[in-house]
Amino acid sequence: MPRGFTLVELLLVLAIAGVVLLIALPSVADTRDRLLVEQAAYDIAAAHTRARLTAVVEGHLALLTVRDDSLRLDVVDGVDTLPRWAAAGPSQTGVALSGGPRIVPFAPIGVSIGLANATYALSRGARSRQVVVSRYGRVRIQ
Repeated sequence: MPRGFTLVELLLVLAIAGVVLLIALPSVADTRDRLLVEQAAYDIAAAHTRARLTAVVEGHLALLTVRDDSLRLDVVDGVDTLPRWAAAGPSQTGVALSGGPRIVPFAPIGVSIGLANATYALSRGARSRQVVVSRYGRVRIQ
């Protein structure tokens, strides 16, 4: 005759599973924060590379706008500003971007205009990263 489980046995298994889950949850949250911050850093670095290459290839001034809610690339063609690319910003995944919005202009030769170094500080939970962009387009993620 098959034997089932008693209510006490089931409650004991659920209690043990709950304790294990509570122990593992902070580790999972920290890993998620780390991955989201790294993805946001790579997205900003890729946007700078895209803007620099767009300016060189099209031979026009390219404007990269980095905001917490969006990344946007426009090209200035004479008196017109033409959109080229847009993506969600870091705040869409809960990653905080310090500082206000920044517009980085890239000359047709591929260097940024009026910018010595740009530093973007990204954070979520206990995780943080910095993206440092030089005037010549070199990008470092720290």
